[in-house]
Amino acid sequence: MSKESIQEVVQKSLEEYFADLGEQQASNIYDMVVMTVEKPILEVVMTRADGNQSHAAQMLGINRNTLRKKLQEHGLL
Repeated sequence: MSKESIQEVVQKSLEEYFADLGEQQASNIYDMVVMTVEKPILEVVMTRADGNQSHAAQMLGINRNTLRKKLQEHGLL
């Protein structure tokens, strides 16, 4: 793994986001971060699972139907 942990990268990115906003009001930060992080997680896990949704769902610790819904939301189906 790289020198920076995922947590550190997310924290740094959020700090830069707030700095770029300046005096503007931030909104929907949670959804923005989740959607940004969720897609690459799904892509990597689906690749690792060779496209097998049941196996990918098990790896992620979520229901296969939930995985399918998330894949559709991110345009990965």
